[in-house]
Amino acid sequence: MTFLLTLQEQFHQKTNKNIKRCFMALSSFASKSSLTLGKLFSLSLIFSFLIFCLSLSSVTSAANTLIIGEPSEELTIHRDLFGQFSEHIGEGIYGGIWVGKDSAIENVNGIRTDVVNALKALKIPVIRWPGGCFADQYHWREGIGPREDRVSRLNAWGNIIETNQFGSHEFMEFIRQIDSKVYINVNLGSATVKDATDWLEYLTAAAPTSLAKERAENGHPEPYKVKYIGFGNEAWGCGGAMTAGEYFSRLKRYSTFALNLNPEQQFSGIDLLFDRGASNPHAMIKVAAGANDLDTEFTEKMMQLWAQAPGYLPIFDALSLHHYTMSRGPMSDSASEFEHSEYLRFVAMAQEMDTILKAHSAIMDKYDPERSVGLVVDEWGNWLKPDLATNPAFLKQNNTLRDAITAGVTLNIFARNAARVKMANIAQMVNVIQAMVLTQGEAMIVTPTYHLFKMYVPFQDAQLLPVDHKPGTINVGDKTIPTIDAMAARANDGSVWLALINIDSEHTLTVEPVLGTVAIKKAAGDVLTSAQVNDANSFKHPNRVNARQVSFAAKGSQPLKITLPPASVSVIQLSTKAIK
Repeated sequence: MTFLLTLQEQFHQKTNKNIKRCFMALSSFASKSSLTLGKLFSLSLIFSFLIFCLSLSSVTSAANTLIIGEPSEELTIHRDLFGQFSEHIGEGIYGGIWVGKDSAIENVNGIRTDVVNALKALKIPVIRWPGGCFADQYHWREGIGPREDRVSRLNAWGNIIETNQFGSHEFMEFIRQIDSKVYINVNLGSATVKDATDWLEYLTAAAPTSLAKERAENGHPEPYKVKYIGFGNEAWGCGGAMTAGEYFSRLKRYSTFALNLNPEQQFSGIDLLFDRGASNPHAMIKVAAGANDLDTEFTEKMMQLWAQAPGYLPIFDALSLHHYTMSRGPMSDSASEFEHSEYLRFVAMAQEMDTILKAHSAIMDKYDPERSVGLVVDEWGNWLKPDLATNPAFLKQNNTLRDAITAGVTLNIFARNAARVKMANIAQMVNVIQAMVLTQGEAMIVTPTYHLFKMYVPFQDAQLLPVDHKPGTINVGDKTIPTIDAMAARANDGSVWLALINIDSEHTLTVEPVLGTVAIKKAAGDVLTSAQVNDANSFKHPNRVNARQVSFAAKGSQPLKITLPPASVSVIQLSTKAIK
C-alpha cells in the first residue's frame, strides 16, 4: 500500500497520463527504493498496480453533454465584435504597418505587404484609428499633403517624433488593402468643432467643395466612406479629465456639426431630419466616449442626457466602454514568466467582462429598452509588461497561449451579450499590447491571439445558439470558474459551429454535442494549444504556438465525442443529418 500511495502522490497532478508513464514511475520508484522489479512483481502487486494504472490510462474525463438549442429570438454575433484598433504608439504604425514607398521591405504604396497579407486572413471588419489617447492630440491637417511638408510633433508615447507620414490617405489605403471598414476617432480634447467638421467634409464630401477639391488634389477624387466616428477618447481620463456632464455638453456640438457628406451615407429629406426613428442602413454610426471598467455612474449620466435630448438630435448611436485585463494596473503583470496559478487568475479576470457588460447594459436598458444605442468595447485585452520593447512606452509585449485563451473567453462573452454589444476592438493590432502581428525589421510573425481570431472568422454575423452544459469547476482564490467555456452559432450557410475552450491546463476533457433531432456523425475544425500556457511564438521559433486541424467521427450508434486538449481553444464545425 505504501508503494501505491507513493505512486498516487507522484501522479495526483497528472491523472491523464498513460500506462507507459505509469510504468516509468514504477521503475523510478523501484530504483529509489533499492528494490528490483522482480521482487516487486508479486501477483498481488501486479494486480493492484494494473488496476491503478488503468485508472490513469484514460486520457479524458467523463464526457460533458453539450445541448445546442434553438434561440427564442434571433441574436446576431455582429462581425464588428471582431474589430481591431491601431494607434500611433511605438511600432504600432511606423515599422509595423507603414515603412514608406522607398523601403527595402516589400510594400504597396508604403504599407507592408507581409502584414497586409496576414491581416487579410482575419477578415477584419473594422479598424479604429488614430487612437486612443493619441486621438485627442491628433490634428488631421498635419497628416495630409506632400509628405515632405508635413508637420512633425513630439509623441508622448515614448517621447519620439511623430512625422505624420501616415495620415488620413495612408490609413484609407491600408483599409482598402485589407478590405476593412473605417472607425475614425476625432479630437475632442484639444481641437475644435470646426476641426472635426472639416475633417469629415474632407473625407466624405462628393460635392466640389474646397475641401473635397483639396482631397482630390491629394490623390483621391472619390469620397471616402466612414462607418463609425468616435468623439474623443476616455473623456474621464486622458481625453480631458471631464465628468460625464461636462463631456456631454461638448459632445452635443461635435455630434451636431460633424456630418458625413457621402451621398451613400447621408440621411436625405426633411422628414428624416425630424424623425428619430428614420434610418439609413449605411449611415455613419456616432460613438460617444463612455466609461471605464465598472464606472456605471458615468454610463448612467450619459444615458440620462441622451434620453433628454430632442428627438430630432440623436447625440450618439453607441456608447464606448474600456476594460483591460490586468491586476494592479497597466504593465504590472509579466507577459510570459508566470506560474499556473497566475494563468488561472487571468482567465478568472477575463471572465469579469461578463459582469461588467451586464452592469452597463442594465443601466442602458432603463433609458433605451429598445436597445437602439449600442455598447462598444473599443479597447480591451491583456495589458502586460512590455518585455519586447526597447522603449517601455512602446507597449510591445509578448503574446502567449494564455492570451489566446483569455481572448477566446472574451469573444464568447461578447457573443452572448450581442443584444447590446455591437462592436469591440482589441488593443492593439500590430506590435502594441495584445497584438495580432509582431514585426522586427524585415521579419514578421503572427501571435497565438492572431490564430485565435482567424479560427473565429466563421462566427462573424452568425446567429447565436443557446448552449446548455454542466462543466466541472476550478477554484481560483475565492472564485470558481468552469473548466469549459462553450459557444455555438449557426453561420449564414446553415452550418453549425462550436467554440470550445478547455480552461483546465491539466486534463483532456470530452464533450458530446447534441443538436435537437439531428444526428451528429462527424465534426472537424482547428485546435490551438501548446505544451505550456506561457508558450509564445518568437522570431526564432515562429510556429511554436499554432493551430492544427482536427476531426472526429462517431463510432457506430455511439454519440460523437469531441476531445479537448488541456489549455486549448477548439473551433469545430458539426456535420449534421436529420434523424428520420
